[in-house]
Amino acid sequence: MVKILITGGAGFIGSNLAEDLCRTDDVVILDDLSTASDLSKKFVEGLEIDFIKGSINDQDLLKKILADVDYVLHQAAIPSVPRSIEDPLKTNRANVGGTLTILKASADSGVKKLVYASSSSVYGDTPRLPKIETMESNPKSPYAVSKFVGEQYVRVFSEIYGLKTTSLRYFNVYGPRQNPFSEYAAVVPKFVYAALQDKQLEIYGDGDQTRDFTFVKDVVEANKKAISTGEGSYNIAGGKQITLNDLADLILKITGSSSKIIHSAPRKGDVKHSLADISKAKKELHWQPKYTLEQGLKEYLLSVEK
Repeated sequence: MVKILITGGAGFIGSNLAEDLCRTDDVVILDDLSTASDLSKKFVEGLEIDFIKGSINDQDLLKKILADVDYVLHQAAIPSVPRSIEDPLKTNRANVGGTLTILKASADSGVKKLVYASSSSVYGDTPRLPKIETMESNPKSPYAVSKFVGEQYVRVFSEIYGLKTTSLRYFNVYGPRQNPFSEYAAVVPKFVYAALQDKQLEIYGDGDQTRDFTFVKDVVEANKKAISTGEGSYNIAGGKQITLNDLADLILKITGSSSKIIHSAPRKGDVKHSLADISKAKKELHWQPKYTLEQGLKEYLLSVEK
């Protein structure tokens, strides 16, 4: 049994990691609960884990927590593009300052490895598809910039301080306990909950923009692989492209909903097209997605109905 710290462990992805890892490992969660939904907070409270409410910017607290921790899965962040546009300073403090603080504390404490939750947003709107890790980054929002800077700090701490690290660039993750009620909610939970209530599905823009969706259980497996292997940055995605119009149609089909689809003005900072090349993760992490979009949506719906 190893000891693993999950920062942001009461959040959507963090709670799914905690659920899986606590079956075999000693799991500690650090979360200030600033962005965690009631869904994930209540779930984490029911797990047999060590939960600590606190900030990743608290150096003294991190020193105490990390004294006997083997691995860090750094998921903590303010995860919204629109929110980062409204308050870039807060996003920078959490995503850049927090990442630097946890890296320094991990290096000082002799942590064996830190796995960093990065984002496909670091690519921006570069026209080339699919997105491959060797491409130049062109972030289009404060959130994307914060994730890009975080990756650079992760790389530097490996090169200078000898802390083993891996960065995972998540592409549009969805699944159980993702908050559908926030004004910053991601598209899949918003569409699913609207469809289940026969409410309108709102698409920002013409709906021809494309996304590469990733089921959260595939993200969990990628983190588990990255604990023991891999260096540098990796795309973690389904490896398939779908328009938001087609996504809406698929969700209406699966739910049997009579909801209508409406379109509104595009949002600032949104990327037009996204598709990942996941060959590097397959080769070096020995990881590949197990869930198609339809399979993931059906499993997600089962958790919603419960």
